[in-house]
Amino acid sequence: MKRDRVRERYDVVIVGGAAIGSAVAWALMECAGFGGSVAIVERDMGFAQASTALSAASIRTQFSNPVNVKISQYGLEVIRSFPELTAVDGVPGPDLALVEGGYLTLAGTRSQAQVLRENHAAQMACGADVVLMTPEEMAQAFPHLRVDDLLLGAWGHSGEGWFDNVGLMTGLRNRARSRGADLLRDTVTGMERDGGRVTGVRLASGARVGCGWLVNAAGPRAAQVAGMAGLSLPVEPRKRTVFVFDCAASPQGSARVKGGCLPLMIDPSGVYVRPEGRYFLAGATPDPDPAVDPDDFEPRHAEFEEIVWPVLAARSAAFEAIKPVRMWAGHYAWNTLDQNMILGPHPDLPNFLFANGFSGHGLQQAPAVGRGLAEWIAHGEFRALDLSDFGYDRVLENRPNPERAVI
Repeated sequence: MKRDRVRERYDVVIVGGAAIGSAVAWALMECAGFGGSVAIVERDMGFAQASTALSAASIRTQFSNPVNVKISQYGLEVIRSFPELTAVDGVPGPDLALVEGGYLTLAGTRSQAQVLRENHAAQMACGADVVLMTPEEMAQAFPHLRVDDLLLGAWGHSGEGWFDNVGLMTGLRNRARSRGADLLRDTVTGMERDGGRVTGVRLASGARVGCGWLVNAAGPRAAQVAGMAGLSLPVEPRKRTVFVFDCAASPQGSARVKGGCLPLMIDPSGVYVRPEGRYFLAGATPDPDPAVDPDDFEPRHAEFEEIVWPVLAARSAAFEAIKPVRMWAGHYAWNTLDQNMILGPHPDLPNFLFANGFSGHGLQQAPAVGRGLAEWIAHGEFRALDLSDFGYDRVLENRPNPERAVI
């Protein structure tokens, strides 16, 4: 990888080069109102421990917050047009191999069904293509499922699925670099302030880099980065183990929709599963769900036999005989206030911009977040989509803006 020359000062310094940081750099370099210099500072150039690379790589419109629905709709536009949007020197960017299999969210209690209906109303108001299904309709569409304990389901007929996560990150970053953004292989170890502004960052290499804007895109390490500027941030790493398994009698191909492709199913218990080539990918929210060290990537092996497998076997006879193939652990950057992103400036440090606390949604939200922060830096406001409800003020006021559809 080419090592970019370190300048003494950049108009924008982005801390973190995974999906969010790369999207901010990409959007800035594409923004007609911005003509400045940009640097991404990334500690792990292999991105082996990046939440982006370790995610389940999915996108959905099944959110409770209408703005989150619209954010994913824009993300899908970018994914579908990705080769053109990220072309470098006339060579198209990567095809993200979108599989538009949809999500299937299941409700087993009256309260869960009511939440599905309320969320569906918000989604429909945004033009999302999500269909509510009775147990009988689900049994018809997905005959491998046991539905006798279900009351309702919500299925993404279009606009939802899974895609190449690393391809998105790499394509955005390569396009940004082709247009002049620098990628610095280094670690931010400190920040310098002058009154109400960040003036620069100190790097592990010993360099000092000045900045006009500082974007915190540090994922699970975001609170550490904010602390360097004397700011607090309610974001912590939460571990999520992903399991890949083989199935003796695979139900893939049995669906009577989408050419037989099964959706990403979310059981009422919170366990999820989706196809992954000839295999399946699954996981669950652990209980308890403590904060972990940002360097702790040891999978929780017991979750498969204690949580995931029993739920899947009860939901489908096809999942009674399955065999784990591999597993890995990644981190959610968990916003403990309301599980929604924290985006935009700190009121006491207006050139310090947050892009943090995505609580598992950062990959799919990256394009819209990048566009929004580029607009803020270039024009002083969000233009294409008003993202102001996600601002830091709600943290100061302890005023949650909750997202109910968190997996």
